[in-house]
Amino acid sequence: MLEPSAPHKPVAGPWNGQPIVLVGLMGAGKSTVGRRLAQRLHLPFVDADAEIEAAAGMTITEIFDRFGEGYFRDGERRVIARLIDGTPKVIATGGGAFINDDTRALILTSAIAVWLDASPDVLAERVKRRDTRPLLRGRDPGQVLRDLAAVRNPIYAMAPIRVASHQTPHDTTVKAIMEAIRA
Repeated sequence: MLEPSAPHKPVAGPWNGQPIVLVGLMGAGKSTVGRRLAQRLHLPFVDADAEIEAAAGMTITEIFDRFGEGYFRDGERRVIARLIDGTPKVIATGGGAFINDDTRALILTSAIAVWLDASPDVLAERVKRRDTRPLLRGRDPGQVLRDLAAVRNPIYAMAPIRVASHQTPHDTTVKAIMEAIRA
């Protein structure tokens, strides 16, 4: 269930109050698990996608449609930089956030990155319930997620903590994260 990712070492010692940033592909459970983790740790929870929508005054789908993915990723980078302010909190990021070199460097130096790793088949089953994912519209979710995993998983593996996100209760994943950060 829980394994540190190479090449980084697992977090040494107990959690020191840095922001905890959840990364991984869409559908991995970053928002749902993040809310529950924040409750268990008595911390604020922030969903970076919700913050982006609030800052832009439009949905992520609208941002993609109007301005394109590049524009969205730039706004995402700026919002995450604002959220990682040194105060203890749990932050759920969008699936592509950790792929950006600058965002990833900020997360790795100023927060604890936790990769919620799930198989593309599990993810496809989860994401087909909602039609709000711009990268999936009009496409086969399983194929898109397999393609994204092939490119992104080696980058997500740079997170010092990796927790498997299976078809189990969310509290199982929360418990694994808490054990990994020794909270």
